Amino acid sequence: MGIMLDPVLGVLIGACVALLFASAALHKLRDPARFREIVRAYRALPAGAERLAPLVPLTELAVAAGLLVAPLRPLAASLGVLVLLGYAAAIAVNLARGRGDLDCGCGAGPAARPIAPWMIGRNLILALLLMVTLAPWQLRPFAATDAVTVGAGLAVATLLYASLDRLLGRLAPRTALLRGPR
Repeated sequence: MGIMLDPVLGVLIGACVALLFASAALHKLRDPARFREIVRAYRALPAGAERLAPLVPLTELAVAAGLLVAPLRPLAASLGVLVLLGYAAAIAVNLARGRGDLDCGCGAGPAARPIAPWMIGRNLILALLLMVTLAPWQLRPFAATDAVTVGAGLAVATLLYASLDRLLGRLAPRTALLRGPR
């Protein structure tokens, strides 16, 4: 019959990615004008398409909510994979164009955070994790200990993600300085 995903792992992955998408959406909704400028700066869409920038955080919120509702999970996971691959492609294209000074648009706060190659890898890993949730799930009751496991796993994953994101965000500019001009 093949390998089936334990529901604890599926719910944990879904909750982690839902939290990430909700957080990303909220920071974009706090300053929609800034986000619209970031979208325009990427030059990945036809001129004038930045008017559609408000759809990005709304899509992220839909993915976040859908990942938490079992019947919507496959659709939300598929849409989340497409969004993450789109972000990775936009970053890759702009890095290839030599535009590494662009704000990634992925962090909260007013400070610009330049795009970097590690962000492509991050988005690809997140997309792969979401694809895991599309595998068939074992049919078994979700126990109280499962809920505790998911809660603790979510807390640990959130702290690890935030730590790695901060570390990689700080290391990337320093390693670029060490390499010198190209």
